Amino acid sequence: MKRRDLLKGLGVLGASRALLPGLLANLAFARSESGGNVLVVVFQRGGADGLALVAPYAEGGLYYDRRPTTAVPEPGRKGGGLDLDGRFALHPQLAPLYELYRGKQLALVHAAGSPDETRSHFDAQQYMEFGTPGVKSTRSGWLGRHLALTARGRGSPFRAVGMGDVVADSLLGPVTPLALRSIAEFHLQGRDGEWPRMRRVLQGFYRRDRLEPVARSVWSSLEELARIAREGEGGGDYPEGVLGRGLSQVARLIKAEVGLEVATVDSDDWDTHEEQGVQSGRFAANAAAFARALAAFWADLGDHARRVTVVVMSEFGRRVEENASAGTDHGHGGAMWLLGAGVRGGKVYGRWPGLAPEALDDGDLAVTTDFRDVLGELVQKRLGSGPVEQVFPGHRLEPLGIFEEVAG
Repeated sequence: MKRRDLLKGLGVLGASRALLPGLLANLAFARSESGGNVLVVVFQRGGADGLALVAPYAEGGLYYDRRPTTAVPEPGRKGGGLDLDGRFALHPQLAPLYELYRGKQLALVHAAGSPDETRSHFDAQQYMEFGTPGVKSTRSGWLGRHLALTARGRGSPFRAVGMGDVVADSLLGPVTPLALRSIAEFHLQGRDGEWPRMRRVLQGFYRRDRLEPVARSVWSSLEELARIAREGEGGGDYPEGVLGRGLSQVARLIKAEVGLEVATVDSDDWDTHEEQGVQSGRFAANAAAFARALAAFWADLGDHARRVTVVVMSEFGRRVEENASAGTDHGHGGAMWLLGAGVRGGKVYGRWPGLAPEALDDGDLAVTTDFRDVLGELVQKRLGSGPVEQVFPGHRLEPLGIFEEVAG
């Protein structure tokens, strides 16, 4: 009996083809590993407009004159932003996150991004997820390298989960991640009667060949997912959409304590070339859904939030000056978001370069904080990854002091 026969047998019964390779690569479901720190990475696909999400209202005309329809009004004005520190304001639709900022659980880094100048979505996303800007030969992601460095004694097949049909490039590496659309999917679409037949298929591998431990691991893992599915939908007032659905599933895995260490979730629809609708429209609606999803996730975690850190990033920001279609084109510097118990929140980090013509990078907000400095400090202080230069090869870490040392 061969490995492909096991995959075929389980696939016939409805087990996910995306899930099975990860389970087969991890031979022991280690329940004892629950309770450790968890990192959740949200990627805003499309190039989120950091100048509208975190508006530099103190720049005055340098900001407002260039953005007649895509700027956020000053705090105190109709539709005005939520003042953060006298320089920046959150978009008003991000109000659910404002209390987290004021409660010093949420921090932001402005003028952050990749030092590479590309404006290609594909290249920029790949460079950031691989953690090696400008290098296309990299074959592993920054999260994959982190997981490899901390793999000793950790056998749970749920160490790394990517929400969606395909896992993020950041998870590529020797530790095989799971691609998970929804937990309910692995409850055999609600067909409880299939579980006895699934068990018989797996038992056919017991004591027959070298796949016995693999079959036992797969069964344990599928049973664990079934248990979570039977508990019903999780809590939290999540909005519809990719991000809300993804975060709700991640919250269920965290609360079930199955050994999850890293999860990736996408937030889409941030490419806003036309009719951006910053104050009311597409962008405003997307910002509202983004804020609701993060706030719902944080509330849903309850006491588990003390061991969870969230980082939000995008491949690049948008240009300072809006275009003729009332939208914004691909830019450079943007905003990163950090949420969690180990975050020194209530502050906007990074050196702000300003929007004066001479400070711009070919018409774009300049990048003054390398995204690797934020992520490197995170894995070092929050996750105990060890040598950061092995996670981000060729980069010399310059931490911003965003994170506290947090015990695992």
